[in-house]
Order: sequence, then structure tokens, then C-alpha cells
Amino acid sequence: MAMPTMEAGMKVREFCTDEYKDHVIYRTLASREKNVERRMILEKLANEEYKHYLYWKKILGVECDAKVSRLFLWVVIVSRIILGLTFTLKMLERGEEETIEEYKNYIGSLEGEEKQELESIIEDEVMHESSLMSQIDETVVKYMSFIVLGLADAIVEITGVHAGFLGVTSSTIVAGIAGLVVGFSAAISMASAAYLQAKHDFERNPVSSALVTGLSYIGAVIILASPYFATYNMVLAFTVSVSFAVTLIATFTFYGSVVFDKRFLREFLESTGLMLGTAFAAYFFGEILGVYFGVRGVFK
Repeated sequence: MAMPTMEAGMKVREFCTDEYKDHVIYRTLASREKNVERRMILEKLANEEYKHYLYWKKILGVECDAKVSRLFLWVVIVSRIILGLTFTLKMLERGEEETIEEYKNYIGSLEGEEKQELESIIEDEVMHESSLMSQIDETVVKYMSFIVLGLADAIVEITGVHAGFLGVTSSTIVAGIAGLVVGFSAAISMASAAYLQAKHDFERNPVSSALVTGLSYIGAVIILASPYFATYNMVLAFTVSVSFAVTLIATFTFYGSVVFDKRFLREFLESTGLMLGTAFAAYFFGEILGVYFGVRGVFK
């Protein structure tokens, strides 16, 4: 076996370290996983990464002294608890394409059995691990579309209601109450629609789908309406509420982009543009109604 050059040796040491870290992370997650099927998948991933680590250790010729900080493992565990296993694994696997390309670049310096082994490792990285991850069945992923539906619709609709009331009243309390009333009614409507939709979907429970959609909706409504009860300045309340809306959009868009391998920026811009467009249209409509019916001075 030919010893790698100094530059190549540094790259091999990096490969060795990364594979060992992945092994430790998967092993740690597996040790804390209560679901038997998920634990088996994580253990299989951990074993695969350990075999990859042993390969790079053999190429390097010495121990790569890989270590994983307890703080990083703690962050991974917290992420798994709060954000789910699928999201956590997908985040850890981000940058995998770049690693695979580096493996492919390095393979030209190998021959014989070592080359065949690396080809097998690349195949594992490309196919096997992604296939294993796709087998992970999580409730949060299964009902993700209903969560997004509730949040997205609430953000657009309630921001529109608040924007419309900018042209009708200068009372933040009235605008806040209006948002809550409209939001509560819309949450029931959206939950009912989700229930009927899920009845034709054998993978999702209709009651769970309705609850997830309704609770997501009303949760977003409460967040967006809260600034109107904290200040008497209508413009300030609206600005803070829109900031909350953009933050919510960014959060669920990023989560979805990681879990479903979508482009974050495009989805984020589309959702934000739709929300702002609705707000502008509602504001001008509210102005017209306020002037036409002469109600701007009624609610102060």
C-alpha cells in the first residue's frame, strides 16, 4: 500500500475523522432511540460509518485521533428531541455531495483492492444511507404538509386582516381582537378541510390531521396578534407582527427544505411575497372601506 503524500494525507485524515464522528453521532442517537425500527436503522448507519472510518484509517496508516465534543453531541440530541430525527439526520448529511466528490477525486490515486473498497464506500454514501433514511417513519414528517398548511394560511390571512384594519381603525385592540376572531373561525374551517382531505389518505389519521392543522393555525394567529395587545401604536404593532410572520415563514420553509430536500430561498421568497402582496391589497381595500363608510374615527 502506497503512503499518501503530505497534502493527500491531510485530506485522508479529514475523511477518517469525519467518518468516525458520523459513527459516534449515529451510535449516540441509536442508544437513545426507543423506536425499535429507527434504532436498527441508526445502528446500521453507525456500523457503515465505522467501516468507512476503518478504511480511511488503513489508508492513513496511523490512528486519526478523531474526537467528538460532548457539546456537539448534546446539540444533536436536543435537535433530535425538538426537531425530530429526520430533520437532524438530514442536517448532518448536508454537504455529503461535496464529500462524495472529494472521494471521487481521490479514487484516481488508488488501484486494486483499495480502489474497489472506496468505490463501494461511495456507493454506500450515494445510495445506501439515503435509502435507509427514507425508511424512517416519523409523525412530524407524516403530518408536515398539514402543519405547513395551517401556518402558511394563517400567516397570509391574519396579516391581511391586520393590514386591512390599518385603513379602518387606529385601535390596536380592535385590530388584535379582529385577528383572533377571524383566526379562530378560520382555524376551525381549515381543520375541517384537513379532516375531509385525510379521510381519503390511508397514511394519515383524519382526527390527527385536523388537530395538527387547527392547532398550527391558531398558534400562528396568537403569535401574529400578540403585538396588538402590547402597544397602542398601530404601525408598530403591524410592523412587529409582520416580522413575526416573516420569521415563521423562514422557520417552516427551512425545516421543509431540509426534510424534503427543497430549495429554501425560492420557497421563502414565494411565501413572503404572497404574504406581503395580500397585506398591501388588504390595506388599500381597508382604506377604501374606511373612507367610504366613514368608520375610521369610530374605533380609536
